[in-house]
Amino acid sequence: MDPDHFNHRQARLSTGWTYHYVDEKPANNGGQTVTLLCIHGFPDLWYGWRHQIKPWVQRGYRVVVPDMLGYGKTDMPTETSAYSTKNLCNDLAALLDHIEVTKAVVIGHDWGAFIGARFALWHPDRLLSLAMYVPPPLLSVPYTPPKTQYISLEQIVKLFRPFGYQLYLASEESAAEIEAHVCVILGTHLYRTPDARINAMLQVGRLREVLLNTPITNITEGCLFNEKEITYYLSNYERGMIGPLSYYRTTQIRFEEELAASLPSKPRITVPVIFIGGTDDKICPPNTIESQRALIDQITVVTLQGKGHWLMLEAPETITNEILFWLKGLGTVPGNHQQFRL
Repeated sequence: MDPDHFNHRQARLSTGWTYHYVDEKPANNGGQTVTLLCIHGFPDLWYGWRHQIKPWVQRGYRVVVPDMLGYGKTDMPTETSAYSTKNLCNDLAALLDHIEVTKAVVIGHDWGAFIGARFALWHPDRLLSLAMYVPPPLLSVPYTPPKTQYISLEQIVKLFRPFGYQLYLASEESAAEIEAHVCVILGTHLYRTPDARINAMLQVGRLREVLLNTPITNITEGCLFNEKEITYYLSNYERGMIGPLSYYRTTQIRFEEELAASLPSKPRITVPVIFIGGTDDKICPPNTIESQRALIDQITVVTLQGKGHWLMLEAPETITNEILFWLKGLGTVPGNHQQFRL
């Protein structure tokens, strides 16, 4: 799918950063539409939503998909604090201001799911509903409320060992090493259907070991990308990895910001939420998916058998249609002004 066949825009936001984003509007909607704000995760781009954008627009939705801060053609600051979820949510609210959208349906995958769920707390007045692929809709990352006591990434990994890979991504040496092996981490190890290789990399120390010892051969073999797609991703990582990796270095910053703002540690999310997860995604086990029901009043859980982490690529039509079906059930359709409140 040609990246040039989308409507690309750039804007300097009120928060000070210049964001690149795709903004696709339906034809002949008379200005009566619902905006879907799609947020990608690591190590992705706006392009991760390529299979969903056009079908959603054809159903009458406006679809806005930014390269998140540090990614693609969006600014890449060097200070870690810029990547806190508070600041990222402020950027997204500023983007909605720029395109003159008051409220949106937020759809997130991976880090985008976590950010989308925090958007519901930092900017509840800008949200219609939330979809997560592991969180809003939440895709592949479930919702976790703010903490009352600081838990370091090291402590988190002790509690949940499949997050072991995050210790390497948060380390000082990871940027230079990953920059030297970007094609390996994208094609050979991450963007794949679930297998033993991916599962092994999740443990502490394994990602770095595999990254530095894997020869570069046919990187598209078994990969969810074709050669042109890999080339596009590589071209967007030529500036380096300090931005994308900074997200993993914000654990304490996020805690301090949320504590200072007195964000509720047991908030009830009352906007409708859909969570979509794959049964073979090791960083999103079934018990964490089910735990969402105690935190969210109106949650729809969709479990995809045999699918892993990259749901928009592993099951593109299913993701597209599940979101459309969910939105239709809520009455959140173009021309309908029904709104939901936290």
